[in-house]
Amino acid sequence: MKNLKYSWIAILITILMLLGCSQDFLNRPPVDAITDANFYKTNDQVLAATSLLYNRVWFDYNDKASYEIGDFRGGAAYDLYGSLGYVKFNLTGDDPDMNAGWSAFFTVIGQSNLAIQNIKRYAGAQVTDQVKKGTIAEARFMRACAYRNLVMCWGEVPIIENNQAILTDTTVTRNTIKSIWKFLTNEMRACATDLPDNGFQVGRVNKWAAEGMLARFYLTRAGVESENGVRNQQFLDSAKYYSDRVIKMSGKSLLPDYASLFKYPYDNNAESLFELQWVFSTIWGVSNSAPAYLAYSGDIANGDGWGGAKGATWWMLQKYEGLDPIGTTGDSLKGRTMDQRLKATFMLPGAVYPEITQSISLPDGKPGTQRLVYPNNTADVSIAGIKKYICGKAADMNGEASSQHYPNDTYMLRLAEMYLIYAEATLGNQTSTADATALDYFNKVHTRAGLGAIITPLTFDNIFNERMVEFSMEGMCWYDISNLFYYNPAKALSILNSQDRGLFAVYADKFPSPTQWTFVKTSWVKPADRIITATDGNFYLPIPTTELSAAPSLQRPAVDYYNK
Repeated sequence: MKNLKYSWIAILITILMLLGCSQDFLNRPPVDAITDANFYKTNDQVLAATSLLYNRVWFDYNDKASYEIGDFRGGAAYDLYGSLGYVKFNLTGDDPDMNAGWSAFFTVIGQSNLAIQNIKRYAGAQVTDQVKKGTIAEARFMRACAYRNLVMCWGEVPIIENNQAILTDTTVTRNTIKSIWKFLTNEMRACATDLPDNGFQVGRVNKWAAEGMLARFYLTRAGVESENGVRNQQFLDSAKYYSDRVIKMSGKSLLPDYASLFKYPYDNNAESLFELQWVFSTIWGVSNSAPAYLAYSGDIANGDGWGGAKGATWWMLQKYEGLDPIGTTGDSLKGRTMDQRLKATFMLPGAVYPEITQSISLPDGKPGTQRLVYPNNTADVSIAGIKKYICGKAADMNGEASSQHYPNDTYMLRLAEMYLIYAEATLGNQTSTADATALDYFNKVHTRAGLGAIITPLTFDNIFNERMVEFSMEGMCWYDISNLFYYNPAKALSILNSQDRGLFAVYADKFPSPTQWTFVKTSWVKPADRIITATDGNFYLPIPTTELSAAPSLQRPAVDYYNK
C-alpha cells in the first residue's frame, strides 16, 4: 500500500514548488518549510505538512552519503574510482557528499523544529488532540534519528531545539556525547508515549517504531555510559526490554524470504518499522536517487547506472559462510554459500536475477533484453556489484522509474534488528551467552537466510558478523563500529585497521548459474594499499569547513546540554 506516498502527492508538489533551499546547518530560520498559518487548520493539512519529514528533508543524505558513510567508510563496500575519501579513510572537511549528509541531518532537525512550533502555534480547532500530539511526536522522532546519525558520525555536535531562538546567537557550541544520548533517549521515550499504536497512514511511524528506536538507542547508550569498558547494565536491560516488546507486540514479522526485502514492490512490508517514503515523480528530491549511483550498468537502469566500480570488499565477502580461504598465503577464497543474503546484497559473475531486465545485443547485432545475468569479468580486477535497492528498469517497476527518479523506499529500521539487539543486550558484558531466548531470536534471523541454526553459545563476534551480513549496503556498518567504539575503542579500531579494502578478481566455475566462485587478490596492489589507518584522532568525520567558518564557536570545547 502507498497511502502516505500518494495521498498527499498533489499537495507535496504544490509545497515543493514554494520551497527554497538553505545550506546553513543552523537554518536561521529554515526557509524550505511551510510557515503559512492557514495550512494547519485541519487534520489533513497537518498530516500533509508533516509528510515532508519522510522524504524531501532526507534526500541529500540518502542520495550518496548514506552508503558512502555507512558502508564505504565502515568497510563493507568500496568504490574503485570515486568516494575514495570514504574508502581510504582520509576525508577532509571539504568533501561535498559528506557536507551534503551533514546539511541534510540539520535540515531534518530544522524542519522538525519548525513543524513542532507551527503545530503548537497554528493548529486550528478542527485538529484533534490525537493528531496534534501524534504529529509533534513524529517530528521529534525524525529529529532524534537525525541527531543519532550526527553524533555517531561527527561526535560532539550542537543540540538545537528551536532554530528561531538562535537567529542572532553567535555562541552556539557543541554538546557532549553523553548529554546528546541522554537527550535522544528522553526524546524517543516521549515519542513512544505520544505516537499511536498504528500510524496515521501506512508508512508513517507509530509507537512500535519509537520503541524499536529506543531499543537501538539504549544499546548504544549502554556503551556511551560504560565504565572501564563495562557497558551500563541498566541500559542493556532497557534495550532488551524494548526489543522484546516490539518483537512480541508490534504485529510485525520477518519476511520468509530475505531477497523479497529488496524486490519491487517491497515498501512498508510486514518486517519494516520505519522507512523513508519515496515516490516516483519528476520533482527533484521526493524520489529515491541512490539506485542511479549503485546500479552497475545502464543495461539494468534507466538512463543512469553509474555504479560499475562499486562493490563488496574482501573483508565483507569473508563474512559469508562457505567462502573459505584456500592455500597458505591468505590471498584466495573459494566456495559457495547457502546464505541467501549474499546474492540479495552483492552480484557475483553468473548470478541470475529474473526480476530485473537486462539490455543485451542479440546475435544479429540488434538490441534485445533478457533476465539479468551478472557479467563475467575474467580480468585481474572484478567488482562484486551492488544488488540491494536495485530493482531494474521502468518495465520492472510498473513504469515508475526514470533516470535518478525511483519510487522504492529506504529502510531505516527493520524487525530483524530487534532480534539481534535482544541477543546482544542479553550477551551484555559476558564473553558468551547460552540464553535460550537470545539464541532463538538470533537464529530466526540466521536461519531465515538459509543457514543452519547456531547451537553453541553466542559471542559478540557472532552477533557483530550477523549484523554485517544482514544489513550490509543498508548504511549500517559504520554505526555498528561506532557503537563498539564507545566502550571498546581498541577493538573498533582493530576491526577497521584489519579490513582488506583492496582489489580482487572473481572467477565463476561456470557461466551462467555457477556452483562456486574463486576470489583472488589482485597481485599488483601493494599490501599497504589494502588497509587504512584509523585512530582516535580521525575516527569521527571532520566538521565541514564552511560550517566552521560560519560558526567558529563550533571549535570550542563541548558542554553538557543539561548544564549549560
